[in-house]
Amino acid sequence: MSPHVLVVDDEDQIRSILATYLTADGYDVLEAATGAEALALAGREDVALVLLDIGLPDLDGLEVLRQLRQTSDVYVVLVTARAEEIDRIVGLEVGADDYVTKPFSPREVVARVRAVLRRQRPAAAPSVPGTVLRFPGLRVDLDRREVHVDDHEVTLTALDFDLLVALASAPGRVYSRAQLLEKVWGYDFFGDERVVDVHVRGMRKALGDDANDPALIGTVRGVGYKFLLDPTPGGAS
Repeated sequence: MSPHVLVVDDEDQIRSILATYLTADGYDVLEAATGAEALALAGREDVALVLLDIGLPDLDGLEVLRQLRQTSDVYVVLVTARAEEIDRIVGLEVGADDYVTKPFSPREVVARVRAVLRRQRPAAAPSVPGTVLRFPGLRVDLDRREVHVDDHEVTLTALDFDLLVALASAPGRVYSRAQLLEKVWGYDFFGDERVVDVHVRGMRKALGDDANDPALIGTVRGVGYKFLLDPTPGGAS
């Protein structure tokens, strides 16, 4: 069965163009013109990805994203105007997986959708010697996709979980933003490298890691990031 992509935009022409290109690439397309309609469709249909315009007539696209994230981990790609950089950053912090800016090429949008959906492939997950990574005060269960800090479960988005696993699988290794994009997002990521910074910030917040005095994820200025904890004895099991 082809993945269902929900296109949410109040402009009929934009929805029609995107639907045409996505259908030609093998996706089943659902359409919504309002935020309320989008939430209703996402709630009752098996949607793999939502292509979500920020400027909707009823609910703001960011509010739609917030409500989606309360009940769903569906992939979301935001569509926003070039002048709305703050909206892109906020959207990524709320839980968007990627964004495209208007005006856009429909072919680029399809390529973004394809790249995001590829993250579901097991082969994309980092290779580690075991299914649970254990560190002082932190446990990461790869099979269950669960994270526990001091025995309390922490909820991460799917992308933030994959980013944490990429870093924690090689403690002390410094990854550049480009290397993390290749490892977690995929080779055909089109976006700004700063998306890594946004997700690291969100991940730190969820894990209770102080960016000014980090204990889990360190910043290597001018380069990227590294995982700071050493594994406990028998840390991967």
